[in-house]
Amino acid sequence: MSAPAGDRDPGLQPERTRLAWRRTTLSGTVAAVLAAKAALHTGKGVGLTAVAVSSLLWLGFLALAHLRIHALATAAPGRPPRLTARHAAGATLCTIALAVCALALLF
Repeated sequence: MSAPAGDRDPGLQPERTRLAWRRTTLSGTVAAVLAAKAALHTGKGVGLTAVAVSSLLWLGFLALAHLRIHALATAAPGRPPRLTARHAAGATLCTIALAVCALALLF
């Protein structure tokens, strides 16, 4: 049963968004650590380069996520700030580049 519209808590959506950003960075961290482990065991130069690039991309994504989490935490209640196109593009590019690095590790 849903609550009436007047009983809506405006703080829940920003909280869910903050948690989603944290889950995403945690998933990226686990993937980066597993990729580093796999590359170190194979010892290929391409793998080590891919891990180095992946680490830099992960740090970039972590910085973007931190900025977004901070913006949501400091926003006025009920009025979360919009995700800027610049931040969205940065997160998307980091994700795509990480996928390319993952493919480089596989082949």
